[in-house]
Amino acid sequence: MPGSQDQHVDDVERLRLTAGGDRDAFAAVVARHQDSVYRLARILTRNAAAAEDVLQQTFLSAWQSAHQFRADASVRTWLLTIARHAALRQRERRAREPIDDTPIEQLGARAGWGGPDPEALAIAAQDRIRVAAALATLTAEDREILTLRDMEDMPGDEAAALLELSVAAMKSRLHRARLRLAAALRMEAPHAKHND
Repeated sequence: MPGSQDQHVDDVERLRLTAGGDRDAFAAVVARHQDSVYRLARILTRNAAAAEDVLQQTFLSAWQSAHQFRADASVRTWLLTIARHAALRQRERRAREPIDDTPIEQLGARAGWGGPDPEALAIAAQDRIRVAAALATLTAEDREILTLRDMEDMPGDEAAALLELSVAAMKSRLHRARLRLAAALRMEAPHAKHND
């Protein structure tokens, strides 16, 4: 896509100018990417104030290390990587969330395997409040992969690199996260039809 290539070149040039101290160039980078950075930070921290801290830390780090940007990934991917590391550092300071190692068969059964397609359930759940409530029940890792792949439309190889996973491991994590989201949405679905 020519537009995205032009944006990449513009972003790279803005970071080059930023490395030379150009505040206006950096302000353009911030304006272009702050929503994506905040969305990821909000999903990872589950807290608006903490997400703001991650957002500020991300752009402070980007300003300080603009001269180190190598352009082997997009500026957005670079910024999201910085944000992810900032959120992980913040999360390490808090108690760790328990790891859910529920077998895939149990996740599938809860998500409705053999019934309606889990993805169809997720797509049908247009109500943002229901989706937000369902996302809030998931682990930070699940929210993170769903945000990167399904909300930010990040390509699989870039998401895997950002998460420091193999592509296969990223796909497995994404599949499990989608099943957990579908199960959470299903748990909130009205049960009136099933009680007749």
